[in-house]
Amino acid sequence: MVALAELWLPILLSAVFVFLASSVIHMALPIHKSDFGKLPSEEDILEKMRGHGVSRGSYMFPCPESMKEMGSPEMVEKYNKGPVGYVTILPNGPPAMSKSLVQWFIYCLIVGVFCGYIGSFSLAPGAAFEMVFRVTGTIALLGYAIGALLESIWKGQSWVTTGKFIFDGVVYMLVTAATFGWLWPSAA
Repeated sequence: MVALAELWLPILLSAVFVFLASSVIHMALPIHKSDFGKLPSEEDILEKMRGHGVSRGSYMFPCPESMKEMGSPEMVEKYNKGPVGYVTILPNGPPAMSKSLVQWFIYCLIVGVFCGYIGSFSLAPGAAFEMVFRVTGTIALLGYAIGALLESIWKGQSWVTTGKFIFDGVVYMLVTAATFGWLWPSAA
């Protein structure tokens, strides 16, 4: 068994390396350019939303008041007429990239802590690189990639877009697992 405190370096470095890999993926590669589309007549739609006081939050349209109403003929007609969707409204102002990047780095640290935690009691000091890679990589894959499936399952995100985020997650998993395998404590 390895003490979690002994894994501070692979936890920290895996977060740094994943953060750097994500920066390359999102800034240097064109893979995510088509993730979002622009609304037709965007300014008209935005003006109407402003006029109705739409504020920060998540919205569904059409939105039934209850499960019973969801199946009513009127609601079914609204669904059939369309459009049907979800929208998330952010706070006014430019996107807060600094805040999001700090939160992303903290998330990377959290994934690293879970990799270290599971690895600390399932792997011995001096464990082979391949075994450390397998265990920590599985945890990292769960943290970075599998959750993306929910966006397509429940929110209608394009499966192509979800596939791109799963690709990102696999890259982050490989980086994390390799970092833990490289820096795993040796046998005393």
